Amino acid sequence: MPQSHPTPAGRFLHRTLRRFAQIEPGEIRAVLWSFSYFFALLCSYYIVRPMRDEMGIAGGVENLQWLFTGTFLTMLAAVPLFGWVSSRFPRRRFVPYVYYFFISHLLAFYVLFETGVGDAWVARAFFIWASVFNLFVVSVFWSFMADIFSNAQARRLFGLIAAGGTAGALLGPMLTTVLAVPLGPARLLLISALLLGWAALSVKRLGAWQDRAAGNDVAPSVRAARREPLGGGLFAGIGLVLRSPYLLGICVLMLLFTTLATFLYFQQAQIIRDSFSDSAQRTAVFAAIDLAVNSLTILIQVFLTARLVKWLGLSGTLALVPLLLGVGFFALGVAPVLGVLVVVQVIRRAGNYAIMRPAREMLYVVLNREEKYKAKNFIDTVVYRGGDAVSAWAYAGLRGIGFNLGEIALLAVPLAGLWGWVAWALGKRQGKLAKASGGQHEP
Repeated sequence: MPQSHPTPAGRFLHRTLRRFAQIEPGEIRAVLWSFSYFFALLCSYYIVRPMRDEMGIAGGVENLQWLFTGTFLTMLAAVPLFGWVSSRFPRRRFVPYVYYFFISHLLAFYVLFETGVGDAWVARAFFIWASVFNLFVVSVFWSFMADIFSNAQARRLFGLIAAGGTAGALLGPMLTTVLAVPLGPARLLLISALLLGWAALSVKRLGAWQDRAAGNDVAPSVRAARREPLGGGLFAGIGLVLRSPYLLGICVLMLLFTTLATFLYFQQAQIIRDSFSDSAQRTAVFAAIDLAVNSLTILIQVFLTARLVKWLGLSGTLALVPLLLGVGFFALGVAPVLGVLVVVQVIRRAGNYAIMRPAREMLYVVLNREEKYKAKNFIDTVVYRGGDAVSAWAYAGLRGIGFNLGEIALLAVPLAGLWGWVAWALGKRQGKLAKASGGQHEP
């Protein structure tokens, strides 16, 4: 990769960034664009997230499993659409198309909220849409990151890049808190749409960086292939997953993750509902949890994530959060009260965003491009929300036959242990695949 001669300002920026990650001079531009890309995405989502969570409770905690099922069914319809788009358009076009697609939805919801059409049904639709929106845009982001960075770069840089998302997740709730009253919640959707526009611009800038950075080191045929559609059918992602034991293992990892996350989400909804009767108080608690989670997350991402991967290896890093959550569920089983719930939820979410998520995305770096986009999107959306739906009904069934919150928390402990074991095994397998490919990924 050809090296440019940095300016004094560039050398200063490099020295500053080196305090947080082992970044090379030629990677600075890409890291900054990636950081701002993820910042815009999560800021956009966290502007609307408090609205989604309150609408879920307003519709009745006892009905949450129906909203989760609706989300899963929507994902089943959306994945073939993504498969069609990615099969027929090159990466630089279909990735921005995803963001334009969701921008159009934000504008439509803005009109619906402003006119007050079908309030109850619009609220339910918004809960489902926001759940789909979050997974899709983040999944496409990490597919793109796995596509433009090598395995070695991912281990060094993904923690710092993920911090961009956390910074956006910190600013989003702040904007909602400050602007919701003077502007009204509906108008915040317009700010969310503008941020998605920045994400689409970032894709174009990163694609240009990849072309310049590769220079003459990449064959003309490979550069041409980057501009071609991925090909394949509408359901290619499913076939790719079913033919790969490695991808099936990631599916198991995802199902265990989402099952435990859903159990904790339902317990959070019930404990907070029972603790606060006022809607405004509940929204404030959700915002406080978000603030605590995102503050802790960004500290870990900037100062610890890359070091954990170096110290523990990918296997140990992947297994760390499941083991901590097992301890948390045990504590919640002994004392299912608000204080314990908040601590466990903060640890679970911060650990996922700061440690588990960047490490999990490293699993995809060693795969080919079609697997990075199509198989990964299927896992991140259908498998994820399918796990949500199944575990939501399982939780409702356990409550229906008389299990209390503490007993359900204790049932989750061995599942957390299994999750840790699967994570460890996948980390080892990723290392073998990386060695087999010489540490490279498909360009």
